[in-house]
Amino acid sequence: MPMYQPSGPRRVGDLKFDVGGGGQVLDLETAVKDGILGGGGGLVCGGVAAEKLDLKKMIEELESIEIPSVFICPISLEPMQDPVTLCTGQTYERSNILKWFNLGHYTCPTTMQELWDDSVTPNKTLHQLIHSWFSQKYSAMKKRSEDVQGRALEILETLKKVKGQARVQALKELRQVVTAHSSAKNTVVDNGGIALISSLLGPFTSHAVGSEAIGTLVHLDLSSESKTSLMQPAKISLMVDMLNEGSIETKINCTKLIDVLMEGKDLESEIASSLSLVVGLLRLVKDKRHSKGVLPGLSLLKTICSHESVRNSVVSVGTVPQVVELLPSLNHECLELALHILEVLSTLQEGREALRCCAKTIPSVVGLLMKVSETCTQLALSILWAVCKLAPDECASVAVEAGLAAKLLLVIQSGCNPTLKQRAAELLKLCSLNYTTTTFISKCKLTRTIQ
Repeated sequence: MPMYQPSGPRRVGDLKFDVGGGGQVLDLETAVKDGILGGGGGLVCGGVAAEKLDLKKMIEELESIEIPSVFICPISLEPMQDPVTLCTGQTYERSNILKWFNLGHYTCPTTMQELWDDSVTPNKTLHQLIHSWFSQKYSAMKKRSEDVQGRALEILETLKKVKGQARVQALKELRQVVTAHSSAKNTVVDNGGIALISSLLGPFTSHAVGSEAIGTLVHLDLSSESKTSLMQPAKISLMVDMLNEGSIETKINCTKLIDVLMEGKDLESEIASSLSLVVGLLRLVKDKRHSKGVLPGLSLLKTICSHESVRNSVVSVGTVPQVVELLPSLNHECLELALHILEVLSTLQEGREALRCCAKTIPSVVGLLMKVSETCTQLALSILWAVCKLAPDECASVAVEAGLAAKLLLVIQSGCNPTLKQRAAELLKLCSLNYTTTTFISKCKLTRTIQ
């Protein structure tokens, strides 16, 4: 059970609290009057309007704001809704202190003093102050939300009328609004904003308009109908063009939007087999100046590779060696995506040949065994099996020199799942076929590994 150590005096019996970092001790009436705990502007305690607001709801919706420490229960470290005071002068949330008592504790959780009186007294003054403070913050938040929603509606109306640079500016402002405010997103969606923005995308759309429009759409929840509209060939062609030629932010937004559009879709060659799309993604993930494009780029490549009919096209543009080249520099999340892409492509004869012909494939993949996660180890084993099975004489010896056997023994002796261990054993057997037992042990440095 977490314990909270107060930063200064907190004598509820005297109605005094230490507020802020300056060591100033205030009584509650002064705090209410001067608005110090209310963040400026003062508070209205006991107002009829304030009492209509549900404290629990306000606390839930304002969870991200900084809350004065005097409102926090020392036991749960959550804002108090029903504060009660013990005989020691310390205040707690009623339900929390009663649980403390039910556990057999007859001490004050903060001071650890034994209680000479186990009764609890409702702290009405503090409750009123908490309610007033949250009411003020909640009302201000709602007003900001209403202002944002109104502005979003105004921009949508403007977009229906303007063209050229004025349209770009309106889209830019709308993108900024929906990015910063969730309420604005709902307003745009509920008032036909997605259809309006989507209608601006086409074969004659400038990249300036397209960039802002896509930057907005990628932050909205798209319905099935909206996705269907956005998947029109002219709109997809524009996205692919901007993926290849736009700014890094535009490239990432186009990538994310296309990935969303392809989710769960049984696509033919319309999008997935676009060589220009794959080439653009490879450029994005290889751009060393902008590493933030790697994750969305690999994510979309994985989605594309899930469509069996386009895998040959993906291999034909040199995807395999370029993804292998990335492996040493990727973080764990990106590594799983990259290995998944290579594992899927290894199911093709062309994919296996591309993996075999890339000199870095075996050393790079062997190095990932038992290093990142069980999923990565599983994918790496599948890739190595495909390559070594294709050309055992050539690839098995390269794998042995790269330290594969020692890694396979680690997999077999680890707590990995039985299927993974079985595959490791099969691969170890395959690698040993061209060696005598003594030579194999010597080559693989197994003696040192076992020791």
